Amino acid sequence: MLTPAELVWLIAAVAKGDEAAFERLYVATRAKLFGVVLRILRRQDLAEEVIQDTYVKIWNSAGQFDPALASPITWMASIARNRAIDLVRKKGEISLEEEPAAMEVAAETPDPLARREMTEELRRLLECVGRLEPDRQKLVLLAYYNGWSREQLAVKFETPVNTVKTWLRRSLLEIRECLGFWGFEGPDIT
Repeated sequence: MLTPAELVWLIAAVAKGDEAAFERLYVATRAKLFGVVLRILRRQDLAEEVIQDTYVKIWNSAGQFDPALASPITWMASIARNRAIDLVRKKGEISLEEEPAAMEVAAETPDPLARREMTEELRRLLECVGRLEPDRQKLVLLAYYNGWSREQLAVKFETPVNTVKTWLRRSLLEIRECLGFWGFEGPDIT
């Protein structure tokens, strides 16, 4: 895999329309992005479709990438993840397993590559999510990492939708308070 500096350079070249740089970027990152998408969708055919859309979006948005805000792989993985979640929401019939691999995000010891690429803000966020009680951790991860609807969560947790909304809001407030401890404001969830 290329270094983050090399990826930044390739994205800048892609922003200028450099097709050779785009090919190098694709070859260097496709396995990682495909893994992100496949973890969410659990179907290779849909993952391949989303990866194609992801790289079109990367080509069209390369000029908007700011290395001061995120690492190149984090930025691209975000695009891939959002595309996959959009597809899950669009096609409600996509079946996600009962215990999604998303729970691995909160693991105590991520793999060495993930640890290297993890930003300080992400480490703090995961620590704050890890402070929630286990059911609330699962709820937050299913909602915001896997894109489950409140209705799907209500069925999973055998509780009314309004209760799920309350649990999510309280969990996000706890996470925001924890992030505030670290000096990071977090998103506005009011």
